[in-house]
Amino acid sequence: MTAQMLTIEVDRLDAGSARVRLAGELDFDTAPELVEAVAGLRRDGRQELELDFAGVDLCDSSGLSALVVIHRAGTGAIRLLNLNPQVRHLLDRTGLAELLAAPPRDLTGGGAREAG
Repeated sequence: MTAQMLTIEVDRLDAGSARVRLAGELDFDTAPELVEAVAGLRRDGRQELELDFAGVDLCDSSGLSALVVIHRAGTGAIRLLNLNPQVRHLLDRTGLAELLAAPPRDLTGGGAREAG
């Protein structure tokens, strides 16, 4: 079985924030890539982050763990954008939706609330 890749694209929005666009599978094999990419952004002074899940096909427990690591390691807000139903369901069932302040179901197409 071939591991799916995770594509991570970063848009630096201003001096203190960035949008991280994800595509592919956020899982055991790829979650460390996301954690490292975000750590690099934070080292560059970008604490306010938008994580755009529009292209994410799958997120497993390792992907959820990466989100918790990112949340705990930062000092600025994290916004989760464009969550698909599978990711939204995982966040709800695990209680991470509240911790990460994921947008309500009716806003997952583009709305966001802050976490952090």
